[in-house]
Amino acid sequence: MFKLNEIKELIQLLDETSVQEVEIENEGSRLVIRKPGKAETVYVQAPTAAPVMQQASQPTAAPQAAPTAPAATAAPEVDPTLHTIASPMVGTFYRSPSPEAGSFTGVGEKVTHKSVVCIIEAMKLMNELEAEVNGTIVEVLAENGQLVEYGQPLFLVKPE
Repeated sequence: MFKLNEIKELIQLLDETSVQEVEIENEGSRLVIRKPGKAETVYVQAPTAAPVMQQASQPTAAPQAAPTAPAATAAPEVDPTLHTIASPMVGTFYRSPSPEAGSFTGVGEKVTHKSVVCIIEAMKLMNELEAEVNGTIVEVLAENGQLVEYGQPLFLVKPE
């Protein structure tokens, strides 16, 4: 399994070179890092939901417009004294090591720069994310099991 700090180091090394892509396999784990620039399509299979049945005898309402994504708005004002822990990759956010276990951390809890605050699952690899700073968790910005994007804020920490 690749550690988060190793992945970050590889990304930094890749940024400093003209190499466009790196692929590494180690002990059954595979890591692919590509520089942005190439347009490519990534397909993600969403979980399937059970079909919803409607009764035909009911009068149908006028078709409703599909819900649209919220308009791009300015980011909410964040206290500049707070440290934001952001997702280093695209994946699924988990607050605990297993469904039965308690959360790694929560609002009001103290963390050190080496404290594991969550797991990001990407390509069947569980990547532990460390706090990066000593302080107190002020807010958890992601829901357990939520898909997160690269750079998406996950936690706000009041540094000590």
